[in-house]
Amino acid sequence: MNDTIGDMLTRIRNAGMARHQVTSIPATKMTLSIAKVLKQEGYIDDYEVEGEGIGRTLNVTLKYQGRGRQPLITRLKRVSRPGLRVYSNHRELPRVLGGIGIAIVSTSRGIMTDREARKQGVGGEVLCYVW
Repeated sequence: MNDTIGDMLTRIRNAGMARHQVTSIPATKMTLSIAKVLKQEGYIDDYEVEGEGIGRTLNVTLKYQGRGRQPLITRLKRVSRPGLRVYSNHRELPRVLGGIGIAIVSTSRGIMTDREARKQGVGGEVLCYVW
């Protein structure tokens, strides 16, 4: 597997459509950082790491709203791919749906949202959009 971020987003998207409570994802530093940002922004309920070494998995608990249990994450869109990297400076960072959603950005100071990157004045690789 080359694109661990794309795999993570697809697993979360599929689990949400199937109304699963928990989904498991292979744990890497990048997927852990993205899960941390999603939890801080309130898109997922919680996450935990299971196992040791190369077989570690990241269990993500999804969040739903209302009586119909609609997933809180409406869409996940991968922006920067292994075949086409997308970089942006802090002035040109995209605003997702006019600020309703978030863009997750990989900067020299770690993985953060577009708002945090603008506030800190750093740009980087735009990984994905979440709304």
